[in-house]
Amino acid sequence: MGKIIAIANQKGGVGKTTTSINLSAALAGLGLKVLLIDADPQANATSGLGVENKDMASTVYECLVDDYPVRSATVATGVEGLSLLGSRIDLVGAELELVEKKGRERVMSNAISDVRDDYDYIIIDCSPSLGLITVNALTAADSVIIPVQAEYFALEGISKLLNTIRIIKGKLNAGLRIEGFLLTMYDARLRLANEIFEELKGHFGDMVFNTVIPRNIRISEAPSHGLPVTVYDPTCRGATSHIQLAREIIARNARG
Repeated sequence: MGKIIAIANQKGGVGKTTTSINLSAALAGLGLKVLLIDADPQANATSGLGVENKDMASTVYECLVDDYPVRSATVATGVEGLSLLGSRIDLVGAELELVEKKGRERVMSNAISDVRDDYDYIIIDCSPSLGLITVNALTAADSVIIPVQAEYFALEGISKLLNTIRIIKGKLNAGLRIEGFLLTMYDARLRLANEIFEELKGHFGDMVFNTVIPRNIRISEAPSHGLPVTVYDPTCRGATSHIQLAREIIARNARG
């Protein structure tokens, strides 16, 4: 049975989509079967893997709103072992359309259940909000990765997300846990970046990944080529850090 990991933080620009694309590709590169679900109407995870509208007959929108089977909506990517359930801008309307739906918080969980055994990992890229689609993702997930940017306001808003996670644990998904806090856009030359890493460690201890994702131009360039950085430039620091993160996650889960 595949493990479902949501990547969430309602703060924008912290590297959620970058992490989703490159972690998914890194896990696939290590020989695992991975499904990436683009649950963000901006659809950047979809375009970042080189998948265009014409490549998708259906998307996550149809799966949530019309009960379209996920297995029929997934498409292959240029990365062996990595499939995508893509997104389009029409996902914006799904929030309103789901409001009237019975069991609206569990629609994604029900949709994914049919394909869960097909994959080792299912990664959900959440939008920068705590709306109904993100609640669906957290209700479906076994765990959540919280990317945190190495900047002055890094911890701002985390308490709100943690409160949302507590509510979902209490009412919708008792098994949800934090997979880890991931420091992104890290520049080891800056004292502030190191202080934030230490502050995160002080607050959350072993829940903080040892792996940090550095500021790296190749990570920024890769999406414009429709490629994860692990394919675009496999030897750059951006690629090797995501592979290290994938190995750390695999090791954590092997320990139970």
